[in-house]
Amino acid sequence: MVKKHPSTQFIDKSKSMELPRHVAIGHDVLNDIGEISRALHFRGPALIVVDKTTKRIAGNRVEKLLVSENYDAHQVTIDEADLINMEKVKQEILEIKAKFVLGVGGGRPIDMAKLASFETKKPFISVPTAASHDGIVSGQASIRNKKHKISSKTHSPFAVVADTKIIAKSPYRLLAAGCGDVISNLTAVKDWDMAKKFRNEYFSSSAAMLSELTAKVLLKSAGMIKPRLEESSWLVAKALVSSGVAMCIAGSSRPASGSEHMFSHALERLAPKPALHGEQCAVGTILMMYLHGGDWSGIRSALEKIKVPVTAKALKIEESLIVEALTITHTIRPERYSIMSGGLTYEAAEDLAIQTGVIS
Repeated sequence: MVKKHPSTQFIDKSKSMELPRHVAIGHDVLNDIGEISRALHFRGPALIVVDKTTKRIAGNRVEKLLVSENYDAHQVTIDEADLINMEKVKQEILEIKAKFVLGVGGGRPIDMAKLASFETKKPFISVPTAASHDGIVSGQASIRNKKHKISSKTHSPFAVVADTKIIAKSPYRLLAAGCGDVISNLTAVKDWDMAKKFRNEYFSSSAAMLSELTAKVLLKSAGMIKPRLEESSWLVAKALVSSGVAMCIAGSSRPASGSEHMFSHALERLAPKPALHGEQCAVGTILMMYLHGGDWSGIRSALEKIKVPVTAKALKIEESLIVEALTITHTIRPERYSIMSGGLTYEAAEDLAIQTGVIS
């Protein structure tokens, strides 16, 4: 039997990834929305998804800019990211025969635009008015199904237009939450690496490196992130885009979503009034990094500099709910292996929260 030389053997591997074709981040880049749409060869009617606040902040302006480029532009206003509003957006897409969809806002309009455009097979442009989470670029959408939020796989935006002049005027709490979401990449990547070692899960070194590097840049720049400073908005928006691109490379949310996100989802199920997603993920990162044996105190210090909540009191959530959330974190997405997959007893969860200063 003749043995084939390694160079003549085929590699039985394949990988595809979906990345944004155009990313614009900076001062007054919203003015380029029509030109960007033309460059992407979009023709025909456009549907702009907004909520009541983002309609005033940027939605009306986006409509005028597209009309000035001879687009037939329409707006649809949603009030929640749920199945009812998604059907409303889908119906509007079909009714006006939209050829592309724009999500203008924070989480809800972008998630609704992303998911509805995915289900109707229309391209999507992300126009964030706040830098509060990495969903502005990722191929994941969060939607409320009955009582709980679920994550749905969609497509990445064809373009991202992040106007830092607009983002800088948004509440600073949203920007700080965006920092928390990015910094949580540090524990997400550690969980992913564990899954590779113990479950032989697919692992992308390039996606992991990009995700981790993005988080570390924000950690080092913590002292530079200030309210109403456009430079800060640019830094955070760029980090969120990089985090989203890492997910696009991986083909999943693995590089940016691990046990710290599961903890956040557990809190959303328990707390009468949850904090912001990025804030809860930030606290989750402190807790999970302690379990991983990493520099949890350094992360906590950086988050405090940015003014991200690091305690139950700052989150305005009862301490007992933090502990209870830790005991059920392993039940959130149980198929996703993490440092929490074995679960924690109530006593161990309480000790963890006390040791990290999350509760007193």
